[in-house]
Amino acid sequence: MTGQRSDARRNYQRILAVAEAEVAAHGAEASLEQIARTAGVGSATVRRHFPTRRALLEAVFQERVEGLCERAHRLSATEDGRTALLEWLRALVRYAVSARGFANTLSYEPPAEEPSPHSCGDRIAAAGTPLLQRAVYDKAVAPHVTFHDLLTLAVGIALATEHHKDPEAQADRLFRLAVEGLSPEHGIAAVVTDDLPDRRS
Repeated sequence: MTGQRSDARRNYQRILAVAEAEVAAHGAEASLEQIARTAGVGSATVRRHFPTRRALLEAVFQERVEGLCERAHRLSATEDGRTALLEWLRALVRYAVSARGFANTLSYEPPAEEPSPHSCGDRIAAAGTPLLQRAVYDKAVAPHVTFHDLLTLAVGIALATEHHKDPEAQADRLFRLAVEGLSPEHGIAAVVTDDLPDRRS
């Protein structure tokens, strides 16, 4: 029995190591069959350890998620709530840009699916939401902004820039643009919409 448990642990670690390399090379759509072949195990063994693709991806990115959660905890001691939130969001965007497949993992689960207890998105939300709440309390962020809004923004920036020649620089530029706004001195009221075509015609 002990030998079987040792074999299972070795298989788990071998599959995870191969999966990390495959996801880094091919992103969230890395072939599970290829992972099994490279790890020297059957597809059933991979599924036994990782019942779904999402479970495998969450295991691959576990350390990154833990790093983001720890950073959020450290930043909670920052005096300026806005600075703390933006510094953490910038780190989230950079993590998502630098690790291929990470942004897909944060947006991979269909809304109707039962969330995993170890969901990357849920853990990141639990870590980042207090930073948002503090920034809202400080009146540095509009009260209608939700953490889902911020996560969608970060994921969108990462996915939109992943094929850019300098994805990190482009992602950072888009992040600053999102924070500063298109025309912050005028606000949303300055946006002209009268010249849009009437879709009813």
